[in-house]
Amino acid sequence: MKADEQYMGLALAEARIAAEAGEVPVGAVVVDGSGQVISRAGNRSVTLNDPSGHAEMLALRQAGEATGNYRLTDCSVFVTLEPCVMCAGAMIHARIKRLVYGATDPKTGGVDSCYRVGSDGLLNHDFEITSGVMADESSRMLQAFFKERRSGQRKCDI
Repeated sequence: MKADEQYMGLALAEARIAAEAGEVPVGAVVVDGSGQVISRAGNRSVTLNDPSGHAEMLALRQAGEATGNYRLTDCSVFVTLEPCVMCAGAMIHARIKRLVYGATDPKTGGVDSCYRVGSDGLLNHDFEITSGVMADESSRMLQAFFKERRSGQRKCDI
């Protein structure tokens, strides 16, 4: 198994945990330059009542604490869904080296789908972007979550 898929597998595990907690199933992992996982998180916006409780934001915060530095210059972020503009902006500020994501987000994607934060050359830092790693698994998990949520809402509306 390639390293990208191994780390994305860990992010998918975090997404599953988030889904079990009633959160949108997105997971993120931060890996340092030597290949060590230094943080991992799943979405917690609902649980924490925090609009910035996205998996990427939480994993970046944990990585900063773990390294004792808010600059994560030699780190890569693996996330199951294309980051939003907020999360991509945090990655800019952290000066990450690389972003790897699974599924694209055509409605709010901040690095490829709607905007090009991290690769457009308009900000003071860019990072390498690899997309589509285990995208099918990520997409299936998100689709199943929202299908179940819609089904549950219909039952409440009857």
